[in-house]
Amino acid sequence: MSGYLIIFGAYLLGSISSAVIVCRVLGLPDPRTEGSNNPGATNVLRLGGKKAAFLTLAGDMLKGFLPVLAASLIGVTPLLLAGTGLAAFLGHLYPVFFGFRGGKGVATALGVQFGLGWQIGGGIALIWLIMAKAANISSLAALVAMALAPLVIWLIRPAPELILMQVIISLMLFWRHRSNIRNLLEGAEGRIRTDDKPGGRDD
Repeated sequence: MSGYLIIFGAYLLGSISSAVIVCRVLGLPDPRTEGSNNPGATNVLRLGGKKAAFLTLAGDMLKGFLPVLAASLIGVTPLLLAGTGLAAFLGHLYPVFFGFRGGKGVATALGVQFGLGWQIGGGIALIWLIMAKAANISSLAALVAMALAPLVIWLIRPAPELILMQVIISLMLFWRHRSNIRNLLEGAEGRIRTDDKPGGRDD
């Protein structure tokens, strides 16, 4: 029973929109209606700068990390652990507290991956950093990192349930990034900058 309660709690925690809360506290515009209209760290960076973006990123990662870590500590089965991670991710994408209008999920997915193990989260974060440095495009870095994430989990913690969880997360991330993928194919995707004007694209 405690395992199923953690899954439910993970969804509720994932439903807390860090971007919206940070922007309200700091007196910034609602990220769902300004900039790229995405409640994520990249859009908050444009609206409020590095401090606001860092707080948003940390909040989004923690709501993926904490429930997965808690589930691991109480020794749930791999299936329940996978369900916990997926629930936190879905909460971010479809938050019950914010009209089911959530972000694209990269930071929360990374938090889930760190919850599975620092080697997993660190490996995927390293892929993102290498791609971000090479291409200077946040969305491309995120897509490559998440495309390789199931392989990273298979190499480090090869439980079929966890690999399947990550495959689902990666597919949903690609779906949420479909406009970014279209822009990438057209050569119109925005690059990583700290001074982007509202209306830019993000990950």
